[in-house]
Amino acid sequence: MSDEQSTDPLDAIDWPVHTERLVLRRSTLQDSDAMWEYRRRPEVSEWLGWIPADRADWDAEYPERHGINAAIELDGRVIGDVMIRIGDGWGQREVKDLAKGVEAELGWTLHPNFQGRGYASEAVRAVIGLCFTQLGLRRLTAGAFAENEASWRLMERLGMRREAYNVKESLHGTRGWIDGVAYALLAEEWPTPTSPRA
Repeated sequence: MSDEQSTDPLDAIDWPVHTERLVLRRSTLQDSDAMWEYRRRPEVSEWLGWIPADRADWDAEYPERHGINAAIELDGRVIGDVMIRIGDGWGQREVKDLAKGVEAELGWTLHPNFQGRGYASEAVRAVIGLCFTQLGLRRLTAGAFAENEASWRLMERLGMRREAYNVKESLHGTRGWIDGVAYALLAEEWPTPTSPRA
């Protein structure tokens, strides 16, 4: 490693991260095939913010997008990914520098063959812990189409608070304007290793 400091905040995480059943690591260009395998499926792409038109579209966009994702591995196979998009909080002009890089938006995708077994909860719970401990973030957010009940139920299981229900805010490719939900979690709301909820 050079003497230069990394400007990518996700480099501050001690990768890979092991959970009870999974391994989380930075996604790489080599993960493209595995991620395309589940993201191309209609039952998955139905709820994504970006739906690749075809494999060529995926191959063109993936190199620019993979850097904010953690790959979820089960027994050496990539079964999903978690987006960690670090950003700034809002701040008045006099203090806006103190609001830089203090929060992140999370998102997740899981191969349908591995849904319903708690893998998404396990992976996202680990990422939340990393965001609050190793990255020192103060606030995490996540959003979903309101009809994507599986996603917002996961947010609630992980202790995230619904902060908004927005009527016809999101333009869906086949459903038109539909409702959306927004969730958040503060560092002080996350259980520490010694708390009863941990």
